[in-house]
Amino acid sequence: MPATAEPGSCSAPASQADGLPIAPGTADGLVDNSALCRMTDRLAASANVHAVLVSRGGKLVFERYLKGYDEANDRPIANAVFDADTLHDMKSVSKSVASLVLGIAIDRGLISGVDEPIFNFFPELSDLRSSEKDRILLSHALTMSVGMKWVEATPSTGNDNNDEARMHMAADPCRYVLGLPMIAPAGQDFFYNTGVLTLVSAIVRKAVGKPLDEFAREVLFEPLGITRFEWSRVKGDTNAGGGLRMRPRDMVKIGQLVLAGGRWNDRQIVSKAWIDASTRPRLEATGPYFYGYLWWLGRSLHGGREIHWDAALGRGGQSIRIVPELDLVVTVTAGYYQDYSPRAFQLQSGIFKEVLRAVPVAG
Repeated sequence: MPATAEPGSCSAPASQADGLPIAPGTADGLVDNSALCRMTDRLAASANVHAVLVSRGGKLVFERYLKGYDEANDRPIANAVFDADTLHDMKSVSKSVASLVLGIAIDRGLISGVDEPIFNFFPELSDLRSSEKDRILLSHALTMSVGMKWVEATPSTGNDNNDEARMHMAADPCRYVLGLPMIAPAGQDFFYNTGVLTLVSAIVRKAVGKPLDEFAREVLFEPLGITRFEWSRVKGDTNAGGGLRMRPRDMVKIGQLVLAGGRWNDRQIVSKAWIDASTRPRLEATGPYFYGYLWWLGRSLHGGREIHWDAALGRGGQSIRIVPELDLVVTVTAGYYQDYSPRAFQLQSGIFKEVLRAVPVAG
Protein backbone atom coordinates (compact mmCIF):
# COMPACT_ATOMS: atom_id res chain seq x y z
CA MET A 1 0.00 0.00 0.00
CA PRO A 2 1.35 3.49 -0.80
CA ALA A 3 2.02 5.89 2.02
CA THR A 4 -0.71 8.43 2.63
CA ALA A 5 -1.41 11.09 5.22
CA GLU A 6 -4.13 10.38 7.76
CA PRO A 7 -7.48 11.96 6.84
CA GLY A 8 -7.71 15.41 8.40
CA SER A 9 -3.97 15.79 9.03
CA CYS A 10 -1.95 18.64 7.60
CA SER A 11 1.39 16.94 6.99
CA ALA A 12 3.54 17.28 3.88
CA PRO A 13 2.26 15.61 0.69
CA ALA A 14 2.90 11.87 0.69
CA SER A 15 4.99 10.26 -2.03
CA GLN A 16 3.11 7.61 -3.99
CA ALA A 17 3.93 5.40 -6.93
CA ASP A 18 1.62 7.42 -9.18
CA GLY A 19 4.16 9.56 -10.99
CA LEU A 20 3.15 12.83 -9.32
CA PRO A 21 6.28 14.73 -8.15
CA ILE A 22 6.22 15.84 -4.51
CA ALA A 23 7.84 18.81 -2.77
CA PRO A 24 7.26 20.30 0.68
CA GLY A 25 6.02 23.76 -0.23
CA THR A 26 7.47 25.74 2.67
CA ALA A 27 10.92 24.22 2.24
CA ASP A 28 11.03 25.26 -1.40
CA GLY A 29 9.47 28.67 -0.81
CA LEU A 30 6.70 27.81 -3.26
CA VAL A 31 3.72 28.31 -0.94
CA ASP A 32 3.05 29.18 2.68
CA ASN A 33 1.99 25.75 3.97
CA SER A 34 1.16 27.03 7.44
CA ALA A 35 -1.38 29.46 5.94
CA LEU A 36 -2.92 26.63 3.92
CA CYS A 37 -3.10 24.44 7.04
CA ARG A 38 -4.93 27.21 8.91
CA MET A 39 -7.34 27.61 6.00
CA THR A 40 -8.13 23.90 5.83
CA ASP A 41 -8.49 23.76 9.64
CA ARG A 42 -11.31 26.29 9.26
CA LEU A 43 -12.82 24.32 6.40
CA ALA A 44 -12.72 21.12 8.44
CA ALA A 45 -14.67 22.84 11.21
CA SER A 46 -17.23 24.73 9.13
CA ALA A 47 -17.57 23.47 5.55
CA ASN A 48 -18.22 20.36 3.50
CA VAL A 49 -14.94 20.49 1.57
CA HIS A 50 -13.32 17.13 0.92
CA ALA A 51 -9.85 17.86 -0.45
CA VAL A 52 -7.52 20.76 -1.26
CA LEU A 53 -4.40 20.10 -3.32
CA VAL A 54 -1.86 22.63 -4.60
CA SER A 55 0.86 22.06 -7.19
CA ARG A 56 3.52 24.63 -8.01
CA GLY A 57 6.58 24.39 -10.16
CA GLY A 58 5.43 20.99 -11.39
CA LYS A 59 5.36 19.48 -7.89
CA LEU A 60 2.61 18.75 -5.38
CA VAL A 61 3.32 21.13 -2.47
CA PHE A 62 0.11 20.83 -0.43
CA GLU A 63 -2.39 18.01 0.01
CA ARG A 64 -5.14 17.71 2.60
CA TYR A 65 -8.17 15.44 2.85
CA LEU A 66 -11.15 16.03 5.12
CA LYS A 67 -14.52 14.44 5.97
CA GLY A 68 -18.14 15.17 5.10
CA TYR A 69 -21.31 14.32 3.23
CA ASP A 70 -20.71 12.97 -0.26
CA GLU A 71 -22.50 11.46 -3.24
CA ALA A 72 -21.28 8.81 -5.66
CA ASN A 73 -23.22 8.81 -8.93
CA ASP A 74 -26.08 10.59 -7.10
CA ARG A 75 -26.12 8.05 -4.24
CA PRO A 76 -25.74 9.76 -0.83
CA ILE A 77 -22.82 8.83 1.45
CA ALA A 78 -23.03 10.19 4.99
CA ASN A 79 -19.87 10.84 7.03
CA ALA A 80 -17.49 9.99 4.19
CA VAL A 81 -13.74 10.01 4.99
CA PHE A 82 -11.41 10.95 2.15
CA ASP A 83 -7.80 10.14 1.41
CA ALA A 84 -5.42 10.08 -1.55
CA ASP A 85 -6.99 6.93 -2.97
CA THR A 86 -10.65 8.01 -2.81
CA LEU A 87 -12.41 8.48 -6.15
CA HIS A 88 -14.59 11.59 -6.21
CA ASP A 89 -17.44 12.74 -8.46
CA MET A 90 -16.16 15.35 -10.93
CA LYS A 91 -19.59 16.51 -12.17
CA SER A 92 -18.94 19.11 -14.92
CA VAL A 93 -15.17 18.91 -14.56
CA SER A 94 -15.85 15.91 -16.82
CA LYS A 95 -16.64 18.35 -19.65
CA SER A 96 -13.13 19.84 -19.65
CA VAL A 97 -11.55 16.38 -19.59
CA ALA A 98 -13.75 15.44 -22.54
CA SER A 99 -12.39 18.50 -24.36
CA LEU A 100 -8.87 17.07 -24.01
CA VAL A 101 -10.04 13.71 -25.36
CA LEU A 102 -11.74 15.36 -28.33
CA GLY A 103 -8.59 17.37 -28.97
CA ILE A 104 -6.53 14.19 -29.16
CA ALA A 105 -8.98 12.75 -31.70
CA ILE A 106 -8.57 15.93 -33.78
CA ASP A 107 -4.78 15.81 -33.37
CA ARG A 108 -4.81 12.28 -34.80
CA GLY A 109 -6.93 13.25 -37.78
CA LEU A 110 -9.89 11.14 -36.64
CA ILE A 111 -12.09 14.25 -36.57
CA SER A 112 -11.51 16.90 -39.22
CA GLY A 113 -11.85 19.90 -36.92
CA VAL A 114 -14.16 22.15 -34.95
CA ASP A 115 -15.61 23.87 -38.02
CA GLU A 116 -17.42 20.69 -39.10
CA PRO A 117 -21.24 21.10 -39.16
CA ILE A 118 -22.73 19.11 -36.31
CA PHE A 119 -25.20 17.25 -38.54
CA ASN A 120 -22.30 15.86 -40.61
CA PHE A 121 -21.69 13.54 -37.65
CA PHE A 122 -25.35 12.47 -37.45
CA PRO A 123 -26.63 11.56 -40.94
CA GLU A 124 -29.19 9.26 -39.30
CA LEU A 125 -30.84 12.37 -37.78
CA SER A 126 -31.12 14.34 -41.02
CA ASP A 127 -34.90 14.59 -40.56
CA LEU A 128 -34.20 17.08 -37.73
CA ARG A 129 -32.24 19.46 -39.95
CA SER A 130 -33.35 23.00 -40.69
CA SER A 131 -31.66 26.04 -42.21
CA GLU A 132 -30.93 27.33 -38.68
CA LYS A 133 -29.68 24.01 -37.32
CA ASP A 134 -27.46 23.42 -40.35
CA ARG A 135 -25.38 26.38 -39.12
CA ILE A 136 -24.49 24.61 -35.84
CA LEU A 137 -20.80 23.66 -35.86
CA LEU A 138 -18.84 21.42 -33.50
CA SER A 139 -17.18 24.59 -32.19
CA HIS A 140 -20.60 25.86 -31.07
CA ALA A 141 -21.08 22.74 -28.95
CA LEU A 142 -17.67 23.31 -27.37
CA THR A 143 -18.49 26.94 -26.53
CA MET A 144 -22.03 26.30 -25.27
CA SER A 145 -23.49 28.42 -28.04
CA VAL A 146 -25.58 26.02 -30.12
CA GLY A 147 -28.60 28.34 -29.74
CA MET A 148 -31.10 25.61 -28.82
CA LYS A 149 -33.60 25.82 -25.98
CA TRP A 150 -32.31 23.95 -22.93
CA VAL A 151 -33.44 23.75 -19.29
CA GLU A 152 -30.45 22.88 -17.10
CA ALA A 153 -30.98 21.13 -13.76
CA THR A 154 -31.62 23.61 -10.91
CA PRO A 155 -33.57 23.52 -7.62
CA SER A 156 -36.62 24.91 -9.45
CA THR A 157 -36.54 22.16 -12.10
CA GLY A 158 -36.02 19.30 -9.63
CA ASN A 159 -34.45 15.97 -10.50
CA ASP A 160 -36.75 15.18 -13.43
CA ASN A 161 -38.24 18.43 -14.78
CA ASN A 162 -35.23 19.45 -16.85
CA ASP A 163 -33.75 18.62 -20.22
CA GLU A 164 -30.77 16.68 -18.88
CA ALA A 165 -33.07 14.20 -17.13
CA ARG A 166 -35.36 13.97 -20.15
CA MET A 167 -32.36 13.47 -22.43
CA HIS A 168 -31.05 10.56 -20.34
CA MET A 169 -34.49 8.94 -20.33
CA ALA A 170 -34.96 9.32 -24.10
CA ALA A 171 -34.53 6.28 -26.34
CA ASP A 172 -32.04 8.29 -28.43
CA PRO A 173 -30.37 11.06 -26.37
CA CYS A 174 -28.72 12.66 -29.43
CA ARG A 175 -32.08 12.85 -31.22
CA TYR A 176 -33.55 14.46 -28.11
CA VAL A 177 -30.85 17.16 -28.02
CA LEU A 178 -30.85 17.95 -31.73
CA GLY A 179 -34.65 17.92 -31.80
CA LEU A 180 -34.95 20.87 -29.43
CA PRO A 181 -36.08 24.20 -30.89
CA MET A 182 -33.69 27.01 -31.76
CA ILE A 183 -33.98 30.22 -29.75
CA ALA A 184 -30.90 32.11 -31.05
CA PRO A 185 -28.50 31.87 -33.98
CA ALA A 186 -25.70 29.36 -33.42
CA GLY A 187 -22.52 30.96 -32.10
CA GLN A 188 -24.19 34.14 -30.89
CA ASP A 189 -24.73 33.64 -27.14
CA PHE A 190 -23.35 31.54 -24.31
CA PHE A 191 -26.07 29.33 -22.87
CA TYR A 192 -24.95 26.47 -20.63
CA ASN A 193 -26.15 23.17 -22.08
CA THR A 194 -25.02 19.80 -20.74
CA GLY A 195 -26.77 18.17 -23.68
CA VAL A 196 -24.03 19.18 -26.10
CA LEU A 197 -21.68 16.80 -24.29
CA THR A 198 -23.95 13.94 -25.31
CA LEU A 199 -23.27 15.01 -28.89
CA VAL A 200 -19.50 15.31 -28.26
CA SER A 201 -19.44 11.85 -26.69
CA ALA A 202 -21.24 10.30 -29.66
CA ILE A 203 -18.99 12.14 -32.13
CA VAL A 204 -15.86 10.75 -30.46
CA ARG A 205 -17.36 7.24 -30.39
CA LYS A 206 -18.26 7.42 -34.08
CA ALA A 207 -14.82 8.79 -35.01
CA VAL A 208 -12.60 6.41 -33.01
CA GLY A 209 -14.81 3.30 -32.96
CA LYS A 210 -15.12 3.00 -29.18
CA PRO A 211 -16.80 4.92 -26.31
CA LEU A 212 -15.12 8.14 -25.19
CA ASP A 213 -14.10 6.68 -21.81
CA GLU A 214 -12.25 3.77 -23.45
CA PHE A 215 -10.45 6.15 -25.81
CA ALA A 216 -9.66 8.42 -22.83
CA ARG A 217 -8.11 5.48 -20.96
CA GLU A 218 -5.80 4.71 -23.87
CA VAL A 219 -4.75 8.16 -25.03
CA LEU A 220 -5.02 10.35 -21.91
CA PHE A 221 -5.27 8.48 -18.62
CA GLU A 222 -2.72 5.72 -19.17
CA PRO A 223 -0.05 8.15 -20.47
CA LEU A 224 -0.64 10.25 -17.33
CA GLY A 225 -0.34 7.20 -15.07
CA ILE A 226 -4.01 7.43 -14.08
CA THR A 227 -4.87 3.82 -13.32
CA ARG A 228 -8.10 4.23 -11.32
CA PHE A 229 -11.14 6.10 -12.57
CA GLU A 230 -14.81 5.50 -13.33
CA TRP A 231 -16.77 7.09 -16.16
CA SER A 232 -20.45 6.16 -16.37
CA ARG A 233 -22.36 5.61 -19.59
CA VAL A 234 -25.92 6.40 -20.66
CA LYS A 235 -27.47 4.30 -23.42
CA GLY A 236 -24.00 3.00 -24.30
CA ASP A 237 -22.28 6.38 -24.62
CA THR A 238 -19.95 7.92 -22.07
CA ASN A 239 -21.61 10.53 -19.85
CA ALA A 240 -19.13 13.23 -20.88
CA GLY A 241 -21.24 15.96 -19.28
CA GLY A 242 -20.71 14.81 -15.72
CA GLY A 243 -20.12 11.09 -15.17
CA LEU A 244 -16.39 11.00 -14.36
CA ARG A 245 -15.00 9.94 -10.97
CA MET A 246 -11.29 10.25 -10.25
CA ARG A 247 -8.76 10.95 -7.49
CA PRO A 248 -7.87 14.56 -6.64
CA ARG A 249 -4.19 13.74 -7.27
CA ASP A 250 -5.15 12.76 -10.81
CA MET A 251 -7.08 16.01 -11.17
CA VAL A 252 -3.77 17.72 -10.42
CA LYS A 253 -2.20 15.75 -13.28
CA ILE A 254 -4.88 17.00 -15.66
CA GLY A 255 -4.11 20.55 -14.53
CA GLN A 256 -0.36 20.04 -14.91
CA LEU A 257 -0.89 18.66 -18.40
CA VAL A 258 -2.76 21.80 -19.46
CA LEU A 259 -0.22 24.04 -17.70
CA ALA A 260 2.59 22.37 -19.64
CA GLY A 261 0.89 22.86 -23.00
CA GLY A 262 -0.20 19.23 -23.31
CA ARG A 263 3.11 17.65 -22.26
CA TRP A 264 3.71 15.12 -19.49
CA ASN A 265 7.11 13.56 -18.73
CA ASP A 266 8.53 14.86 -22.03
CA ARG A 267 5.68 13.30 -24.00
CA GLN A 268 3.23 15.41 -25.99
CA ILE A 269 -0.13 13.86 -25.07
CA VAL A 270 -2.35 16.67 -26.39
CA SER A 271 -1.08 19.15 -28.95
CA LYS A 272 -0.13 22.59 -27.68
CA ALA A 273 -2.30 23.96 -30.48
CA TRP A 274 -5.37 22.31 -28.94
CA ILE A 275 -4.51 23.49 -25.42
CA ASP A 276 -4.07 27.04 -26.71
CA ALA A 277 -7.31 26.89 -28.71
CA SER A 278 -9.26 25.41 -25.79
CA THR A 279 -8.12 28.01 -23.27
CA ARG A 280 -8.57 31.05 -25.51
CA PRO A 281 -11.58 33.27 -24.64
CA ARG A 282 -14.31 32.50 -27.18
CA LEU A 283 -17.47 33.88 -25.60
CA GLU A 284 -18.41 35.97 -22.59
CA ALA A 285 -19.99 33.52 -20.14
CA THR A 286 -21.92 33.95 -16.89
CA GLY A 287 -20.59 36.43 -14.36
CA PRO A 288 -17.15 37.92 -15.02
CA TYR A 289 -15.94 34.80 -16.82
CA PHE A 290 -15.23 33.78 -20.39
CA TYR A 291 -15.49 30.35 -22.00
CA GLY A 292 -13.13 28.47 -24.31
CA TYR A 293 -13.64 24.95 -25.61
CA LEU A 294 -15.34 23.51 -22.48
CA TRP A 295 -12.96 25.44 -20.18
CA TRP A 296 -13.83 28.43 -17.98
CA LEU A 297 -11.47 31.42 -18.09
CA GLY A 298 -11.15 34.08 -15.41
CA ARG A 299 -8.98 36.70 -13.73
CA SER A 300 -7.86 37.29 -10.14
CA LEU A 301 -5.48 39.56 -8.28
CA HIS A 302 -2.15 38.40 -6.90
CA GLY A 303 0.02 40.93 -5.12
CA GLY A 304 -1.96 43.75 -6.73
CA ARG A 305 -1.36 42.35 -10.24
CA GLU A 306 -4.04 40.81 -12.44
CA ILE A 307 -3.43 37.18 -13.33
CA HIS A 308 -5.39 34.90 -15.65
CA TRP A 309 -6.53 31.37 -14.96
CA ASP A 310 -8.18 28.47 -16.77
CA ALA A 311 -10.56 26.18 -14.93
CA ALA A 312 -12.59 23.01 -15.04
CA LEU A 313 -15.56 23.61 -12.73
CA GLY A 314 -18.15 21.11 -11.53
CA ARG A 315 -21.34 21.24 -9.47
CA GLY A 316 -20.88 20.66 -5.77
CA GLY A 317 -17.55 22.48 -5.54
CA GLN A 318 -15.26 20.46 -7.83
CA SER A 319 -12.53 22.45 -9.54
CA ILE A 320 -9.17 22.40 -11.26
CA ARG A 321 -7.73 25.91 -11.59
CA ILE A 322 -4.58 26.53 -13.61
CA VAL A 323 -2.56 29.76 -13.30
CA PRO A 324 0.19 29.80 -15.94
CA GLU A 325 1.75 33.04 -14.66
CA LEU A 326 2.35 31.44 -11.24
CA ASP A 327 3.09 27.89 -12.49
CA LEU A 328 0.22 26.89 -10.20
CA VAL A 329 -2.55 24.27 -10.14
CA VAL A 330 -5.23 24.26 -7.43
CA THR A 331 -7.64 21.34 -7.06
CA VAL A 332 -10.68 21.27 -4.75
CA THR A 333 -13.40 18.67 -4.17
CA ALA A 334 -16.51 19.20 -2.05
CA GLY A 335 -20.02 17.91 -1.42
CA TYR A 336 -22.43 20.77 -2.18
CA TYR A 337 -24.17 18.82 -4.95
CA GLN A 338 -27.69 20.03 -4.15
CA ASP A 339 -26.71 23.62 -3.42
CA TYR A 340 -27.17 25.66 -6.60
CA SER A 341 -26.92 28.97 -4.74
CA PRO A 342 -23.95 31.35 -5.19
CA ARG A 343 -22.74 30.31 -1.71
CA ALA A 344 -21.21 27.02 -2.86
CA PHE A 345 -19.34 28.66 -5.73
CA GLN A 346 -18.24 31.53 -3.51
CA LEU A 347 -16.76 29.05 -1.02
CA GLN A 348 -14.76 27.33 -3.75
CA SER A 349 -13.67 30.67 -5.20
CA GLY A 350 -12.69 31.81 -1.71
CA ILE A 351 -10.42 28.78 -1.28
CA PHE A 352 -8.68 29.68 -4.52
CA LYS A 353 -8.16 33.28 -3.36
CA GLU A 354 -6.66 32.07 -0.09
CA VAL A 355 -4.28 29.79 -1.98
CA LEU A 356 -3.22 32.78 -4.09
CA ARG A 357 -2.47 34.70 -0.89
CA ALA A 358 -0.26 31.80 0.22
CA VAL A 359 1.83 32.05 -2.96
CA PRO A 360 4.80 34.41 -2.47
CA VAL A 361 4.77 37.56 -4.57
CA ALA A 362 7.81 37.82 -6.80
CA GLY A 363 10.08 40.73 -5.91
